[in-house]
Amino acid sequence: MKRTKREQLEIFYDEQVWDHQTLDEFIQEKVRQYPEKIALIDREFEFTYQEMYDEINHFAYKFYQDGIKPDDKVLIQLPNCFEFIFVLFALFKIGAIPVLALATHRKVEIKGVLEASGAVAYIAKDKYLGFSYSQLINEIEGELGCQINQYILGNSKQYKNFYSANRNDYDYRYSEELIKPSYNNTALLLLSGGTTGIPKLIPRRHCDYIYVAKQCAQRCGLDEHSTYLVALPIAHNFPLGCPGIIGTLAVGGTIVICSVTSPDEIFPLIDEQDITHLALVPSLAKMCLDYQKDNDEDDISSLKLIQVGGALLDSFTAQKIEEQFECKLQQVYGIAEGLICMTDKQDGNEVTYHTQGTPISEYDEIKILDDSGKEVQQGEYGELYVRGPYTIYNYEHAPHIKCVDDDMYFMTGDKVKQQPDGNFRVVGRIKEMINKSGEKILPNELEDVILGHPNVDEVKVIGVPDEVVGEKICVCIKENTNINLNELRNYLQQQGIANFKLPDLIKKVPVWPLTTFGKIDVNRLKE
Repeated sequence: MKRTKREQLEIFYDEQVWDHQTLDEFIQEKVRQYPEKIALIDREFEFTYQEMYDEINHFAYKFYQDGIKPDDKVLIQLPNCFEFIFVLFALFKIGAIPVLALATHRKVEIKGVLEASGAVAYIAKDKYLGFSYSQLINEIEGELGCQINQYILGNSKQYKNFYSANRNDYDYRYSEELIKPSYNNTALLLLSGGTTGIPKLIPRRHCDYIYVAKQCAQRCGLDEHSTYLVALPIAHNFPLGCPGIIGTLAVGGTIVICSVTSPDEIFPLIDEQDITHLALVPSLAKMCLDYQKDNDEDDISSLKLIQVGGALLDSFTAQKIEEQFECKLQQVYGIAEGLICMTDKQDGNEVTYHTQGTPISEYDEIKILDDSGKEVQQGEYGELYVRGPYTIYNYEHAPHIKCVDDDMYFMTGDKVKQQPDGNFRVVGRIKEMINKSGEKILPNELEDVILGHPNVDEVKVIGVPDEVVGEKICVCIKENTNINLNELRNYLQQQGIANFKLPDLIKKVPVWPLTTFGKIDVNRLKE
């Protein structure tokens, strides 16, 4: 019987690429390699690899006692804290599937994700930054008319009893009874980072998640002497596995938790813990640049590499990062559904500032297609399609969403081109492209040029509906930016920008509206 294309790919990856290892087996291996090395630091708490795994076992046993079974979905909505890591790996151990929500998600998203995933339990802090998660889940339970097993971390008697019970009496007593997950089973469900609607559930497997973390760690130059600062929310794919927490553990490095994503929390930790690697999104990177200008008392000389990804980084900010922080910048392009591209530590400025590098795996297959579905010539823009050993074929519980073509290439919806040197340049979402009188304008192209103006520090170009031309070009800038429309148009003309790409209006905003994933919310800008 002839095998399908997916079956052919799976057989190849299974034989040639994947480690036949679950995430629990992975962490056990690291504990054997580095038992007394510091694995995790969170404020005053420190855990060696062995101590961390003891905690993981404790949580696993309690979840197992409470009846959480293999393949059960458990929604985690925790801020950055050591318990997040313990809970996550405990669920991996018993074969349950964590669903990772951001602490910033609210009722509409959480209710939708609970319904879509069928989660049997909910784990959150009691309160974080003044918001009550216990109240949130109680309201959702009332609206859904069901009860969800709640684990609310905090000062409650219930949680203290949960955390302290039988701590010395659980060792492997349940190991023989457990139905172990397979290495190619779904390990976790990530949430899509869209700006509207209920996030889609992205299934990632044990083997593919370990693979991508190891490949990223290698590209980043992580080793057992590295100290990785988790500044972005752990529920992001980026700080969790690219290389993030899992990649750091893979090489025997140390993880430092930053509990609040803010420059005034980040810089003291870089100083105190001799941080070597840090991952940021562009909006946070710009905040860090501004903060450090006025607060240079923290010693950040330990920094070797700053990754920036999650959204497009303009070349001006890229250069500022290297010059101001005096360390190497690594641009990252990735999708939670799979493909990760990175620049390399050895790349020169032209590549580092203007591209998003190359795929992390030799087994990533890429094609770039035009509007008619034909492959473009090298150097031309088109939509990115990808397949590989860590890119998904479908969303969880969403058979109506077609996300791959007949050859199992995932359709990213991103506009890219491949440079002659093999590096990729990503210029944005196809759906964000502006269509003015039939002409297609790439917002990122204009943004890069506008940022060259001495009065402009931040900018976002959007299309706004127009009855005559379809969409007008709107330049969004901070309200204190000293430039008017005529000045901007003249400047762009001087830089060689074609007349049909010149902006039609300027919108000044007091503060950038951001999505829960730290990207500028284009839909809110259009309001």
